Amino acid sequence: MSLTDKLSGELIDIIEWTETAQNDVLAYRFPRYQNEIKMGAKLVVREGQNAVFVNEGQLADVYKPGTYTLNTRNLPILSTLKGWKYGFNSPFKAEVYFISIKQWTDQKWGTQNPIIMRDAEFGAVRVRAFGTYAFHVADPKVFLQQLVATDPLFQTYEISNQLRDTIVSRFSDAIGKARIPILDLAGNYANISKQAQDAIQPDLATIGLALTLFYIENISLPGEVEQALDTRTKMGVLGDMNQYARYQSALAIDEAARNPGGAAGAGLGIGAGIALGQRMGNVMNPGIEPPPLPPSFFMAANGEQTGPFDWNALAGKARDGSLTKDTLVWRQGMSVWTAAGALAELEKLFAAIPPPLPK
Repeated sequence: MSLTDKLSGELIDIIEWTETAQNDVLAYRFPRYQNEIKMGAKLVVREGQNAVFVNEGQLADVYKPGTYTLNTRNLPILSTLKGWKYGFNSPFKAEVYFISIKQWTDQKWGTQNPIIMRDAEFGAVRVRAFGTYAFHVADPKVFLQQLVATDPLFQTYEISNQLRDTIVSRFSDAIGKARIPILDLAGNYANISKQAQDAIQPDLATIGLALTLFYIENISLPGEVEQALDTRTKMGVLGDMNQYARYQSALAIDEAARNPGGAAGAGLGIGAGIALGQRMGNVMNPGIEPPPLPPSFFMAANGEQTGPFDWNALAGKARDGSLTKDTLVWRQGMSVWTAAGALAELEKLFAAIPPPLPK
């Protein structure tokens, strides 16, 4: 330090702090040579600030916004600590900390790990949440004692993790105690926020801070649970699932009839018009529920595909011997051709056929 800096430090006339572009400072220690302040110097404390004097590590006077002339009359605690009984006017040593008491807004919080909560309808459910909050220094003395200590430049990032962990912990307690159903959470953000803020305040008070705002932006469920809820919503929108199933079946039959080249079309093309009429009749008259149509089968004869044949045609084939238990058959839904005798649904065709005559 140069001689000029030393002399100016010993003869400080104005003590003030104007915040720079580095707008994340919570506490700033005023620099001076050997902590010497001239008696009668001006102290300027701006709005959003408090000034705290520290004498040999001990907190002394606290000044709110305003301009002060430093002397033994308006430094009552410091004067008592130093024992100035007769208005001593020489420079004195003391540290001056400017504490920012403005509101710090748009601070982010969020759950790193999901919170497990019990829901009456869905059971144990994992949720995540995030949002914003705002805080300010409510008690400069406690804040200086608990957090700043001798740090000449205390910034917000130094307590951001601690604040986030405190908020998430108390938020988890609040959402668990609220016992609000999962499907009703979105309409109760304000209520949960108020409960969480009330739970967080005592923890922050122990370090001289106060939570002024607390917002929940979103509470989300795991992807698979959201997908299940979407499916449930679709079912609710569709209404009667039997009606919907019949409608879908009618559309499938119509599509098969339009595409006779496909495997499904080959089996269903012949009866598409009749089946479509029956299906649509059921949709228009839900009180009438006809029995399901028996399936149509294809047959393998001499290495070629024949059919399809409905139940009556198959019965005739069985009677004249064209269809035996060893005949390979196939219908829609089967993966491979199978012997007719191996299918339980065709057993009745062979039950009434007598065995061959003895030779």
